[in-house]
Amino acid sequence: MKFICCGSKGAMSVNENAANIENKKEAEAEGSTNSGFGMRHLQMLLIFCGLTVGFAMRVNLSVAVVAMTNATTVNPDFPEYPLSEKTKSWVLSSFFWGYVMTQVPAGALARRFGGKVTLLTGVSICSLMNLLTPLCARLGGWSLLCGLRFIEGLCQGVFFPSCHTIIAHWLPPRERGSMTTYAYTGSQFGTILMLVTSGLLASSAGGWPSIFYASGGCGIVWVFVYYIWGASTPKDSKNITAEEVQLIEMQLAKERTVNAELPSYRQATPWLSFLTSGPFLALTAAHCVSAWGYWTLLTQIPSYINNVLGKDIKSNALLSALPYVANFLLSFPFVWLAKCMEKRESISLAFSRKFFNTIGQYIPMCLLVALGYVTKEQDTLAVILLTFTVGINTACHLGFQVNHIDLSPNFAGTLMGISNALASIMSLSAPLLVGVIVTDKHDAEQWRIVFFVAAGFYLVGDGLFVLFGRADVQPWNDPPAKRDHKSIPQMESQKSDHCDK
Repeated sequence: MKFICCGSKGAMSVNENAANIENKKEAEAEGSTNSGFGMRHLQMLLIFCGLTVGFAMRVNLSVAVVAMTNATTVNPDFPEYPLSEKTKSWVLSSFFWGYVMTQVPAGALARRFGGKVTLLTGVSICSLMNLLTPLCARLGGWSLLCGLRFIEGLCQGVFFPSCHTIIAHWLPPRERGSMTTYAYTGSQFGTILMLVTSGLLASSAGGWPSIFYASGGCGIVWVFVYYIWGASTPKDSKNITAEEVQLIEMQLAKERTVNAELPSYRQATPWLSFLTSGPFLALTAAHCVSAWGYWTLLTQIPSYINNVLGKDIKSNALLSALPYVANFLLSFPFVWLAKCMEKRESISLAFSRKFFNTIGQYIPMCLLVALGYVTKEQDTLAVILLTFTVGINTACHLGFQVNHIDLSPNFAGTLMGISNALASIMSLSAPLLVGVIVTDKHDAEQWRIVFFVAAGFYLVGDGLFVLFGRADVQPWNDPPAKRDHKSIPQMESQKSDHCDK
């Protein structure tokens, strides 16, 4: 008995030593990579630049259409294409119909071929379409332009599912909130660049076609850079250090279960589990209401300020860009606060996600209600409220926006595709409801109803996320893979022989 007891203690000592060595290796790897700029940081910078050019290409027609339909007042040396308001709305909305269609397939494709492949494909085709826009406008008019924008929407539909798939492989759990926020602010930065530079480009020697040539050319440059330096996973990178690979794998290993060693494309996609998961449904609700409020503000509030308050912010590029500038700049203090919270181990990841999501949706909710009671004499206050309502929404990047990866690193891209597709439908529906409610664009009381509807969506969406949201890996993250049934008897036989021995 004494011998057995000593052996047990010896085994425990060996296990403790092994655990201590493993913890020491993890600490050394973390210290060697956190102190400097690693390959995972470069990947996030590349995603930031990719989203910058992507969103510049997304919004360029919205700002260029003014010069295209009234070229004589901007630059008379280039052709003019007069469009009715109805035709213009068809051209501008054609992008989003394509954008919705590829969201869900993009997640599955990114899992099968790698996020780098799908992201490169999307940006490449979209950049080419932008370079061809002036030619298509001249040859086919608005109908061909609609088809071209539809294709661009199909290509850009892969952006966020691909980025989520890449981020899930590259970032340790505690870095996801801050690093993803940095990467995704590229969408605001690209919008700001296009709003600020479009007027200069349209009035330059290149005219309004230069808007499309500049954004499309930048997209082509990014494609070559990302082809060389980008990677779907750390193992695919040729320039990453062994220490950084060790850090990432050690941190991600904590989320893995039995089937993590299998290729993700061999795992059956648990669609039913997605649609019956309380945490994912709560996340989707938060995503949808965020899209509703955000696009209600950015598409309709300029009309409200112009028609009700008598201030035309569309004619002022700086005022038009202010909400996006606030959204971009406020991301940095929110990330700093998130990092401070990460250092306190008593604060859980789930609390952090819900805390920032509540800031990003409940404060805009209150500001929206206040905006409905601003009088015509307080037009400056209205612009300030609009700017902060959109700006503070950036806190959601640390909330629901990254929560897909928390719930399922293996299917993060697919989850993003599902929720983003539904959110895009909400984005398209918001202006339609405004058209139903606001029959008199000068009636402040009708606009107040619009604000209360958006505020109500924020209230319900974030409430569901706080009550049912989670930040731990769900059981359906590693579903059973398809197995070769012929090999099972052989495995059982080998197991039986081993036991007999």
